[in-house]
Amino acid sequence: MKFTRKAHANWKGTGMEGKGTISTQSTTLDNAQLSFKTRFADGVGTNPEELVAAAHSGCFTMQLSFLLNEAGFTADDLTTEATVTFEDGSITLIHLDLKGKVPSISAEEFAATAAKAKEICPISKLLNTTITLSSELVS
Repeated sequence: MKFTRKAHANWKGTGMEGKGTISTQSTTLDNAQLSFKTRFADGVGTNPEELVAAAHSGCFTMQLSFLLNEAGFTADDLTTEATVTFEDGSITLIHLDLKGKVPSISAEEFAATAAKAKEICPISKLLNTTITLSSELVS
């Protein structure tokens, strides 16, 4: 399977005082605000690191669902929080915190399947940083 997706960013002004927008092909983001404050402080809008976290948590969680299905399990609920650490001009760490409710699976099999999903998720393979994972099977 091969497909493409697009996003568009626009910026006006300096890095510190300027402002920009970002939009996605699906229009989920439609001229979402982008600025120094949205990236390095608590301004209203989004930023590249938050978007990487969203992409990674979504990709990983969907990959895990596929792997669980292949093993004969169907998740009632999978929730992943991705935390991106930006330090000295680089993304130095992404931590995936997974909580899942999957009937009839052992904690060991759940953890092993999650670890495999972390390794083969396309976004994980794209990123050149340390990726850690914690997983919890909940009832």
